[in-house]
Parts: sequence; structure tokens; C-alpha cells
Amino acid sequence: MVIPTLRADARLRECVEALGGQTFRDFETIVVDNSGQGLVRRNDAAPGARVIENGANAGFGGAVNQGIRASGTRYVATLNDDAVAHPRWLETLVEAMERRPDAGMGASQVRLYGEERLDSAGMLVARDGSSKQRGHGRPLEDFPVTEETLFPSGSAALYRRAMLDEVGGFDESFFLYCEDTDLGLRARWAGWKCLYVPGAVVEHHYSHTAGEASPLKAYYVERNRLFVVAKNFPARMLARAPWATLERYAWHAWYLLEGRGSAARFRAEGNAGAKMIWYVARAHAAAARHAARLWRERRAIRERARITPAVFEHLLQCHSISARKVAAQ
Repeated sequence: MVIPTLRADARLRECVEALGGQTFRDFETIVVDNSGQGLVRRNDAAPGARVIENGANAGFGGAVNQGIRASGTRYVATLNDDAVAHPRWLETLVEAMERRPDAGMGASQVRLYGEERLDSAGMLVARDGSSKQRGHGRPLEDFPVTEETLFPSGSAALYRRAMLDEVGGFDESFFLYCEDTDLGLRARWAGWKCLYVPGAVVEHHYSHTAGEASPLKAYYVERNRLFVVAKNFPARMLARAPWATLERYAWHAWYLLEGRGSAARFRAEGNAGAKMIWYVARAHAAAARHAARLWRERRAIRERARITPAVFEHLLQCHSISARKVAAQ
């Protein structure tokens, strides 16, 4: 169990204390303190957990990788520091994965905290590489059965170590956001499946760390979307991605005029439209600087692939979300 944290506040303590009530007991909780100030220790925010202190923020993926290296278990769970697991969360996920040796990932039923609505039931990917939570905001009964989904939200996921050993852990260059998308797609290229397990319940205080529509989130989500596309999309999908991006930008503009969607929330938090254009430009410039590395990683993914580009494309079509819905969320 690996929990990265930056704030190390009362939400983290709530998260760790909930793990003490798990019916599945054979696990260790590792909290990775990214505050650079030893806040977990100073705030006594993770009672009973093993704590790894970083001198600076290593990002979500870097912190989880530290936890993976520090453990030797058959499964590695990731949990956001603002998530609260129900007692049978781990037991239910592990039981489902044990029954399916082809599943390298397990997705939880992540609920919006204190509500009978979903945060995620696995993840979806748009034609431009944007990733969104499957079922976000919908009633719990809309996703009632264990079934295959594309990949889990890293906010509450279970990963098989054999899969991590094969495809590698999180890409630490992502730093924040979309690293679970990249890992999930790399695992799918390698032939691993993902199970959505509705009995594995976690409640999530959504976007506690970086804000729901902050400049930080806007930049990293856009940059890392480009990283995902460059590394994972087959050539035909890669060629179509810019047109899908333009479609999403158009919907963002439309919803901005209507006062809804992520672009409207970004502006409502005091960010002018020009700032949004600036962050998008910065994201594309950063992706261009990383082009050579992304190309090398793309080739490495294809070299170990167990499915064809056509199968991968069909898989994403089965678990897709439209540009309009991405902009509306």
C-alpha cells in the first residue's frame, strides 16, 4: 500500500486510520512524504505507517515508485491521501485479482466523498489522449458488476507486481496527473487486463491536493496528455489526435461561453482565458523538448507488445469518451 502525500494533513490521517479497519490484514502501509518538510512526522499524520521522507516533491509517480521499490509484495495498492477505504476494499480487490491471473490491474468503485455518486469506475480515454473517470458523477447502480475496464484511476488501484516488473512502474517525468493513464496503456499493450470491482469501495475528496481547476493542473494535464499520445497511440491514432484536440478546444470555448465545464471553472477561480492559452502553449513546447525521449520509449513499448495496433485501437474505441464530454466535465 503506497500513499504519496504533499500536505500531510487531517485528510491523510483519516486515510491511514481507515486502513486500520481493513478485513484483509496482510499488507504494509507506506506513506511517501513529498512535502520536503517532514510534515508527516511533524503532524503525526500517519500513525502506524512506514514513512519515506523526500527532501523535495518527487511527484505522484516518483513517490509510488519509491514505495514499490521498498516493498516485496505480490500486489501493490496505490491510494490518494484524500481517499477513505471501506473495510473490505483490499480484500475484495485481491480476491478478484486472484481469480483472474490475466488481470494486472484492479479498479475500485471510487465514490465522491459522502455521496451516493461515482468519482470513477475505471478510466476512459478520448481520441486526443485525454483521460477521464468512467461514470464520474453518475449513480452507483449504473456500474453494478465486476467487469473489464481499460485501466484504474491511480487514486485507488491495485497492481500486480508481475505486471509492474514487466512494463516498469510509473513514468516519473509525468510528475503529476495522467501517469496512471500511461501505465495503464503500457500494461494493455503488454496484454494485461484490468478488472473493475464494484465491491471495492473508496470515498474520495476530489482534487484535494492541486485544486479542481488550478493552473498547475491545467498545465500538467495538457502536457502529460501529449506524453501519453506520443508514447502509446498507434500511428493511425497519432495522426488523428491533433484534429481531436482541436475539437476538444472548440468544446472548451463553447462551454466557457455557457459558463460550465472545466474551462469555466478555471476562469471562475480567477484565471483569465489568456492564461489557459499560455499553459497550453507551454505544454506543447515541453512535449517538443521531450520528443526524442518519448520516441525511444514508444519504440520500447512496441518491442514488448503482445497485441497489435489494430487490437489496441479497438480496445480504446470500446473504452472511449467524446471530446464534448471531456470538455463538459
